[in-house]
Amino acid sequence: MNFSIPEDLQMIQNSVESYVKKELRPLEKKIEESDHIAIDVDRMLRKKSVALGFYGHNLPEKVGGAGLTTLGQALIGIELGKTTMALASTVGFLPGALKFTKPEQFDWFLNPILNADKVVAYAVTEPDAGSDFGRVSTHAKKEKGLWCLNGTKQFISNAESADFILVIAVTDPSASLKSRFTMFIVPTTTQGYSYVRSFKKMGWHGHPLGVFNLDNCLISDDCILGYEGGGFEAVMSTINSTRVHLSGRYIGMASELMEMALNYSNQRITFGSALNQHQALQFMLADSDVEKQAAALLMYEAALDADANNPKARISAARSKLYGSEMVGRVADRVVQIFGGSGYVADLPIERMYRDARAFRIGEGTSEILRIQIARNLIST
Repeated sequence: MNFSIPEDLQMIQNSVESYVKKELRPLEKKIEESDHIAIDVDRMLRKKSVALGFYGHNLPEKVGGAGLTTLGQALIGIELGKTTMALASTVGFLPGALKFTKPEQFDWFLNPILNADKVVAYAVTEPDAGSDFGRVSTHAKKEKGLWCLNGTKQFISNAESADFILVIAVTDPSASLKSRFTMFIVPTTTQGYSYVRSFKKMGWHGHPLGVFNLDNCLISDDCILGYEGGGFEAVMSTINSTRVHLSGRYIGMASELMEMALNYSNQRITFGSALNQHQALQFMLADSDVEKQAAALLMYEAALDADANNPKARISAARSKLYGSEMVGRVADRVVQIFGGSGYVADLPIERMYRDARAFRIGEGTSEILRIQIARNLIST
């Protein structure tokens, strides 16, 4: 298997790397400490990303995106893993379901999003429905030519300041899982929509996760993304590429952590020699290096499978997301140990990265769900 990176993708990755260092990294500390990114700063950064051609890089060209391959999206993910979640989201990895936008929705919906004039959020999770898609209870019923939406969504990224939210709702309770749902575009100015609150979190400071209610929220057919009954397809059609992109983020974060650990262990003197001369710490560094490389190989394989439309891409992406998300947690833990007290306090970004890494084993498929998918695939073959 060829794991070489095409020159054009390498150039894009280098550009994102430079952007993260120059534009995003100087903002990290303030956002982390305040647990808030100002709306004007968020929009300004999104506009910069548009100007550089990064925004919507994961969307196909037919809807105005950059049309990057899954591998390209993963390489950008590596660089975004080196900054915070709040800042990474401004670079423009947008909900993949936007590819189902119809031409008549471009002017009022998609184009303002791609120009960063408007922000979109993506809402599937509910208080009683996380990984179990069959428990989604938000529903929409046609009444006098309009869809009436009712329900609650929670843990929704960026809903706090979004202009539009893509909402999955049950439109045919008697249908199979694949035909039961429809995805709706809900402008947050719609009567019946109400933002409830943002959660206080362990990590991901400045990246709001919120809860909102839909109470007799009336939406026209013009606000259906894709087609009636096509919600499940809209969700599942990009889940593999999203998981591979996130796998890149885990590798980027692990790389950043290891670079700090190597520099520190070379400078720190204990018992008459540099910290990296102690065998116990050498083992930590070696284990972290091997695990990061293993995660990278899994990511590359998953990306290539997805780009080749290989039927096994679903399992390749599950392996990559599972291993990568758990790998970065182990690396973060070791690096905290290497730095000792300096790693535990908030003067350095290490304790922030340690907290941030924990969430990766939950979002976009928990480790347990991914293990079930992988095991069932083994059993059925």
